Amino acid sequence: MVKRSRIIAFFLIVLLIGSVMGGTTQNILGNIKLGLDLQGGFEVLYEVKPAKDGQVIDRETLISTVEALDRRVNVLGVSEPVIQIEGENRIRVQLAGVTDQAKARDILSTEANLTFRDANDNIKLDGTDLKEGGASQSFDQNNMPSVSLTLKSGEQFGKVTQEIIAMAPDNQLVIWLDFEEGADAYKEERMKPEPKYISAPNVTQVLPQETVQITGNFTIEEANQLANLLNAGALPVQLEEEYSTSVGAKFGEQALDKTIMAGIIGIIAIFIFMLAYYRFPGLIAVTTLSIYIYLILLVFDWMNAVLTLPGIAALILGVGMAVDANIITYERIKEEIKVGRKMKAAFEAGSKNSLSTILDANFTTLIAAVVLFIYGTSSVKGFATMLILSIVMGFITAVFGSRLFLSLWVNSGFLNHKPSWFGVKKSEIHNLAENIDNLDLKTKFDRVDFIAHRKKFFLASSILLTIGLAVLIIFRLNLGIDFSSGTRIEVLSDETITTQDFKADLSNAGIETDDIVISGNNNEIGVARYKGVLTQGEINDIKAELHDQYGSEPNVSTVSPTIGKELAKNAFVALILASIGIVLYVTIRFEMRMAVPAIIALLHDAFLIIAVFSLLRLEVDLTFIAAVLTIVGYSINDTIVTFDRIRENLQKKKKLKTAEDIADVVNKSLRQTMVRSMNTVLTVVVAVIALLLFGSESIWNFSLALLIGLISGTYSSLFIAAQIWYVLKTKELKKKGVIHTYKEKRNYSDEPQV
Repeated sequence: MVKRSRIIAFFLIVLLIGSVMGGTTQNILGNIKLGLDLQGGFEVLYEVKPAKDGQVIDRETLISTVEALDRRVNVLGVSEPVIQIEGENRIRVQLAGVTDQAKARDILSTEANLTFRDANDNIKLDGTDLKEGGASQSFDQNNMPSVSLTLKSGEQFGKVTQEIIAMAPDNQLVIWLDFEEGADAYKEERMKPEPKYISAPNVTQVLPQETVQITGNFTIEEANQLANLLNAGALPVQLEEEYSTSVGAKFGEQALDKTIMAGIIGIIAIFIFMLAYYRFPGLIAVTTLSIYIYLILLVFDWMNAVLTLPGIAALILGVGMAVDANIITYERIKEEIKVGRKMKAAFEAGSKNSLSTILDANFTTLIAAVVLFIYGTSSVKGFATMLILSIVMGFITAVFGSRLFLSLWVNSGFLNHKPSWFGVKKSEIHNLAENIDNLDLKTKFDRVDFIAHRKKFFLASSILLTIGLAVLIIFRLNLGIDFSSGTRIEVLSDETITTQDFKADLSNAGIETDDIVISGNNNEIGVARYKGVLTQGEINDIKAELHDQYGSEPNVSTVSPTIGKELAKNAFVALILASIGIVLYVTIRFEMRMAVPAIIALLHDAFLIIAVFSLLRLEVDLTFIAAVLTIVGYSINDTIVTFDRIRENLQKKKKLKTAEDIADVVNKSLRQTMVRSMNTVLTVVVAVIALLLFGSESIWNFSLALLIGLISGTYSSLFIAAQIWYVLKTKELKKKGVIHTYKEKRNYSDEPQV
């Protein structure tokens, strides 16, 4: 009897959730903050240094500097700037959507640090002598725009003016903003004033007063801006740029449009596959995956996090990974149906048996993601945030959401006697009286002997790794500026760019380099790398020159040698820590003999990615490291599923007496998980290929690294990790006196044909 109430409950729940999603999605998307790589803007990492001898850079000093920078940014009208303290003496500033990047950089690091000096360049007063909010736009005696200042001490200002008068005929009070040169430079600047120079009025009388005026050739707008900047306060420290990157608005807009389109295509392809292969459970998966995407965006909005280009890639990748939990569950349910269990019993047993596998697989991937978050910076941290969120939400929706929806249909009785709705043929179903265990089911891969050919797999991998090592020694890695330091310049043109023309344009801007790459569908993107680290002024000049030439703001990034070394060190440490964390977890949950093969397999995958990038001379940057660590997590995910099945088969075997017993367990486990492994990697590969073909060029290398790692990870899980475990386990038995060795079976007469 069909219980229609459960089916009605399913549709009501879906309708309710769908209505909420439809009514709120637009607002959520509107509220999510986009990173500078999606809307243009710039990011700079400052090293904080003492402004005076003996000054200590402590936490309190860093906090006051952040507050001063925040006040300055507010003058620009930038919405929701990101200003964060990093380490013991660094501050990172991210300004997405800022239109005049050159002006913003000047305001952050140089303007508003007011000083009053005598003609010999001796500082008499500075910005700290101003009252809080003591600057305002006013008009001088000639009704010209000026800036009025209110000082903390009129008596102190009187003493300063008295000292200046005593220096006649050089009785000038020189007013500067962040002036760093000496008196000789000042005399030259008087002939040709720069923006930092404000005015140099003659002092003819002692002025013991709190209110003074700064006059100059100001417009009302300039006077207002100067007053706002002065109110922002003088920086209590010196700021030295260690790293900076800027993205033109046109680049950001194109990257956003392309990557969203790639995401839509990839997700639709995954949905079609799930519907075609898993049928009704596939429909449930599509429903919960849609809810999963909505919840990801909702939580991201609640976190007030910044969505970056790698973050969108992580979301798309997360959809493919979230399918994994559904596939594990559905494959186990199909096995239970095949051994003859009724639909409800099959659902309950399949859900129960798959839970530990899903938990272990997700947790090991989560370890890599957390390490990436801790050691990542900027957009990489954004990628890690989205990846962590994707893993957690994927687990929740797959374990609770999918099972809730499917249970309503199963418990309604509607699916009874409909195994075809789960993709199971009636000819595949056994009778319970036959006492067939799901672990004894025949598979399409029963003729494949994974253990007998283990030496061939080991040899193939050894050859690949040896070739990879030789390639790495000969060619080395094509390190991006993130690790080698220097400057990277990227332009986007409406027309085709040639290497010669781009080189000439760079030369006109003062950059001489032969390290130029032209890319894009129509060769409309030019990328150049320059070994030197450009100053703020040089960056502004280059951006202005190339903007005039190409009609859009170029991307310019600089990395100092210090930061480059730190990033390289952090990348290595992150890989080591992720490996240690995974070893510990697998050892606790399984055994050390499984942890060792798992680590060998993931290092095998990571090294192959590195070797391919070395051979193809592809640039290695921070997003590449993110891709490698993601694959480390994903590779162990696939391996864990196999080991979980081995553990289950071992419990049934109870005692291993010979090497052949071990081989039988490994072969049976690999055959039983082969379909799951292939389907899982296929769904994720579809998402990555969509990113490669339709996504932004900015993450092409990142996507390629993921694709290589996914293929390598599947190979190592099927043909390396389990085989190494067999070798280690066999050695253990030999130590106990078992000397049997495994030989390939030659009689397959009793096994089904492929």
